[in-house]
Amino acid sequence: MTTKSLGKRVKPLGKRVLAKKLEQEARTTAGGIVLPDSVKNEKTIRAQVIAVGTDEKFEVKVGDVILVQSFSGTEIEEGEDKYILVEESKVLAIVKD
Repeated sequence: MTTKSLGKRVKPLGKRVLAKKLEQEARTTAGGIVLPDSVKNEKTIRAQVIAVGTDEKFEVKVGDVILVQSFSGTEIEEGEDKYILVEESKVLAIVKD
């Protein structure tokens, strides 16, 4: 596996955005039971934009922290990092500090 970041190797096309998920969800209960992704209560994903597509105009830019609805894009896993490739129209909000 190469050490080059996914954002330098994958270029989204059209109005798509590639973002790295920021929060790793807790997948175990207090009793130690491992929960699958399908039972998460979370409705949104928080991610940081690492690449934007080839269209001319985007509302989001590289570095923005965004909220995306769960299950609205394509997940990509590389090692322990998780990314989401999603159409810009599926981005719910840009999070300001």
